Amino acid sequence: MTVSMRKIHAGRGYDYLLKSVVRADANMGDPNPVTRYYTDEGTPPGRWMGSALHAFGTGEIRRGDTVTSQQLQLLIGTGLDPVTGEQLGRAFPVYPPTEERVAARVADLSPDLTDDQRKQAVQQIKAEEVRKPSSGVAGFDYTFSVPKSVSALWGVADAGTQALIVDAHHQAVAEVLDFMEREVVATRRGVAAGDGAVMQADVIGVAATAYDHWDSRLGDPQLHTHVVISNKVKTTADGRWRSLDGNPMFEAIVPLSAHYNAVLADHITRLFGIEWEQRDRGKNHNAAWELAPVPEKLIWEFSSRGSDVDQETDRRVAEYIAQHGRRPSPVKVMEIRARATLATRPNKEVRSLFDLTTDWRGRAQKILGTGAVDSSRPSSGHARADRRSPRHGAGG
Repeated sequence: MTVSMRKIHAGRGYDYLLKSVVRADANMGDPNPVTRYYTDEGTPPGRWMGSALHAFGTGEIRRGDTVTSQQLQLLIGTGLDPVTGEQLGRAFPVYPPTEERVAARVADLSPDLTDDQRKQAVQQIKAEEVRKPSSGVAGFDYTFSVPKSVSALWGVADAGTQALIVDAHHQAVAEVLDFMEREVVATRRGVAAGDGAVMQADVIGVAATAYDHWDSRLGDPQLHTHVVISNKVKTTADGRWRSLDGNPMFEAIVPLSAHYNAVLADHITRLFGIEWEQRDRGKNHNAAWELAPVPEKLIWEFSSRGSDVDQETDRRVAEYIAQHGRRPSPVKVMEIRARATLATRPNKEVRSLFDLTTDWRGRAQKILGTGAVDSSRPSSGHARADRRSPRHGAGG
């Protein structure tokens, strides 16, 4: 799974996006999107995406513009227009603190319960209430991660090749977002007949912010982009601001991931003419398409974070089987893996891309040898467009 999704709640739920953004002034005269931030500690600032940006203010925000922290706070933090600060539809709901909710439910417990029964009931109430949000859904964070072999190749490549791979990744993300706007996103509105009935309604598009990250939380190369789609959408029919219908968003994760993989593979193949092959990823994983020239031992060298998540996922899947007497569905496994990812997430060290790539190339040389590393990576001067990718190859 190379596309995942999680909800972002109103308030400061977006802070993690800003923690690794560079604080220094980038060399904006450098046309290379990689070397522009090469020596600064951190990652590029966010950029705007989506076809609904013209609905903010009087159209000041355009695709590709830099997202300021104030704009992010207005739209994702409080549900306001990022230009004017005006309320977009209904305000995000705010729920009572966890302690208050627990106290209210405990007060309603039957006085006939035994001490043990009451103790168990209180523990259950606390567990349920802790999992509930304290505010409404402000957006959906889609994380687009390139396949492991692409990250490994990107990590040891020269700066020019890195920039080409990043651009191919960006194009794939943009194409998938365009597809989502056409086929997935919608809102819900009441039916005139009343009865509390609702129906899906078309929207003018979405407003999204994209943040590129270079590495995993354990310092391995992991090129990925967080695309945060605002929950605020404008209805085509009446021009009112409403919330996204979350159901199709969740249901589309698996096909969106497959679509992203195919589009990215096409771009990579057209650039470098590299062949792909399917590789087994063990239990609880589907077979994955990887770049044929990238050896498994290099992929595993750069998969420290994935190993931790795999172990926790396996443990939780085993618990599910013991409890339900059957294996979880592919969608359920995806949910389990998402929870395992959060449960095993360490603090991330912010480093410059120069330091990261220096470290990655050194590690790769220990595994493959200096000559093997040099011969395994494509040159930015050898882009081509005549080989097959998984979308067009056998089994794709």
